[in-house]
Amino acid sequence: MKKFLIPALGAACAGAVGYAVWPVTPEASAPQEGAAFVAVTLPDTLSQQGELGKNAFDAVCAACHGENAAGKMGFGPPLVHKLYEPSHHGDMAFLVAAQQGVRAHHWKFGNMPPQPQLTQAEVKTIIAYVRELQRANGID
Repeated sequence: MKKFLIPALGAACAGAVGYAVWPVTPEASAPQEGAAFVAVTLPDTLSQQGELGKNAFDAVCAACHGENAAGKMGFGPPLVHKLYEPSHHGDMAFLVAAQQGVRAHHWKFGNMPPQPQLTQAEVKTIIAYVRELQRANGID
């Protein structure tokens, strides 16, 4: 039986990045490229800023960071993740990443290119959306 290590969250890793060992039987396989990286619980409602941010996120960010910021295997990390909580990656880090790009440092997806098509106001709405998703998933 093959086993694959995939990044995981959970109480056992006390909020740190951990790895879960998933046994793979001949009829099972590794996560498919493009699959969501984490399960995301959606908030019951989004603020007006959050709604605007969701629209901008879906248009620009979801191609790499996945639907509802759940990440996308083979493309980009989940933003609904303890690594991106406000005390570790503040709002300014998201703003700078969108404006200037960012070198890969937590994940092995490669560098994120700048997103010059986004205005600073649009990035702020995206941040509001991501923070609302994070709060709905216990990430404060």
